[in-house]
Amino acid sequence: MTKLALALYESENFMGLSTHVLDTMHGCPAKGMFVSLFAQGSSGYELVKSVVLNADGRNPDGLLYEHSALCVGLYRLSFGVKDYFKSRGVALKEPTFLDIVSLDFGIANPQEHYHVPLLVSPWSYSTYRGS
Repeated sequence: MTKLALALYESENFMGLSTHVLDTMHGCPAKGMFVSLFAQGSSGYELVKSVVLNADGRNPDGLLYEHSALCVGLYRLSFGVKDYFKSRGVALKEPTFLDIVSLDFGIANPQEHYHVPLLVSPWSYSTYRGS
C-alpha cells in the first residue's frame, strides 16, 4: 500500500470520535455501560446514538462518529454510571453520588481524531482528550 493510500485509509477508518470507559473501582473496562452521544442543534442537544459498551469498554461498532460525519460543534457524551455500578452489585446509597455523568465538549477541527475516555468509580470520574 502506498503512503498516500495508507494515509487515506487511516483517516477514514481511525479518525472521528471515540470513547473508552474504565471502571477504576474494579480495575477493568466498563462492559455493559450505557452511553449516549448528543450533538447541539438549533433547539438544544439532540440524541445522535446510544450504545452499550463491549468487554473492552468501547463502542462495539467502533467510532461513535465516522470521520466523514464529524463536524465543528458542541457535543455531549452521557454515561450511565449508577446503573452500571448497580449491575455490578455495588451497594449504593440512594440518592447515589453519581447517576449519569455528562461530558460537554467541543470539536474545533473535525480533521483530527477526538477520543473522550472516562475513568470512573461510584464517587469520582476523570476525563481528558485522548488520542
